Amino acid sequence: MNRRESLKAIGLTAISSAVLLEACKPGALKTEKAADEKAAAQPGREAFEVERDNALNAAKFFNEHEMATIAILSDIIIPKDEKSGSATDAKVPDFIEFIVKDIPEHQIPMRGGLKWLDIQCLNRFQKTFKEASGKQRIEMVDDIAYPKKVKPGMQQGAAFFSLMRDLTASGFFTTEMGVKDLGYAGNVPNKWTGVPADVLKQYGMENV
Repeated sequence: MNRRESLKAIGLTAISSAVLLEACKPGALKTEKAADEKAAAQPGREAFEVERDNALNAAKFFNEHEMATIAILSDIIIPKDEKSGSATDAKVPDFIEFIVKDIPEHQIPMRGGLKWLDIQCLNRFQKTFKEASGKQRIEMVDDIAYPKKVKPGMQQGAAFFSLMRDLTASGFFTTEMGVKDLGYAGNVPNKWTGVPADVLKQYGMENV
């Protein structure tokens, strides 16, 4: 299932003369054909949807340190347990990387929040969040995880963590692992096991 609802509405009104000229160049038809073939391999997807997703996946926004920090945070939010894997097992960091490219307004809050988190940890522990111990990380997270209890001066961190938590949950619970974790079975055929015993007893037919 596509996590985004409005992709088809993007780009349809942005055709300019430059785009038209580009389409007339040799090889343009070949490229268009290739996009159509990729779309055909993904039922329900338009060629421009597949092409746009491929472009977003090929681009990079977060650096290696930021991605490592996101991975740690996402696993703090959704750790591995006896029921399912962790957020990183469900590739949530990759989802977040994709989403901030797909929805650019998340880019400044996310990058700024990661920087804020490192500065706070450097001031407190002389280490970045990534380099801090597990206990130190949880201490830091506890200060920003509960917006109604956040202390003065920590509001930016609380706003960042709320966004991080929302993106982590969205990424995890839209995967097969997350759906199974919820116990959602979807539409399944009913299994007839006969008339319930209490109903049979009500009509004196329990021995029939």
